[in-house]
Amino acid sequence: MSNTADGPRPSLARRVAVTLAGTAALAGLAGVYTPGPAYAEPSAAAAPSAADFSDCPALPTGVDPARWRCEVHTAAPKLTMGKISVTLAPITMTHAEGPMPDGTDGQVWGAMHGAATAVPGGLTGSAAGEHSRQPRLAIKPEYGGRSDFYTGQFSLRFRLLSPLLPQGCIIGASAPVDFQLKRSGPSEWVSQDPPVIKFSAYDDAFVAPAAEDCGPLTVPLNRRLGLPASSQNLMAYDATYTFRMYDQLPTP
Repeated sequence: MSNTADGPRPSLARRVAVTLAGTAALAGLAGVYTPGPAYAEPSAAAAPSAADFSDCPALPTGVDPARWRCEVHTAAPKLTMGKISVTLAPITMTHAEGPMPDGTDGQVWGAMHGAATAVPGGLTGSAAGEHSRQPRLAIKPEYGGRSDFYTGQFSLRFRLLSPLLPQGCIIGASAPVDFQLKRSGPSEWVSQDPPVIKFSAYDDAFVAPAAEDCGPLTVPLNRRLGLPASSQNLMAYDATYTFRMYDQLPTP
């Protein structure tokens, strides 16, 4: 058994048992955690450059490449969800859009890239400096499987990362968080060549589900994060995007 400055360190079995006691267990673990191999510090590295069209998806059969464009947009959204309030690390989304052979609007999803963002207060919600070895907590948005860039609808899941959480701990694991973005004002052309357009949007009516698959910490973690939360949530989405027509893309 190893010792700390305050005496013997509790065994792993004792720590797991304590977590089952409720939210107070999160604070009880603050001084005794050891970073696990599955956890990585949130990275400050941004997503790929908005000028990077490598994620442009293949087009549907029969469409005209000269009338389809690949859009790459980048944003650092401000997210309030339950008791979480963060400015997310930059995310980049790529998709294609244009007319289908029958004249209807078509879209094809490409890819999403982003990094984790530290959640203030860490796993316990303690004030900075209150626990010198406070267990860290980070949140990482991931594509939720639904998108409609004509209407501003898209879905995300949020992976929660900490030395004391399993890798599969996710907000929206069973059903993703659905966003319906509304424009805050008109778009603004920043550049014509290359095309760069800036816009702002928000959603203040989405429902935030509970975190799932977080092991014995699931209940106290949701209590600490204020989840599920059906109101007073906000996604403020300030973004820029660029595009290139498919007949102007480099040949793979």
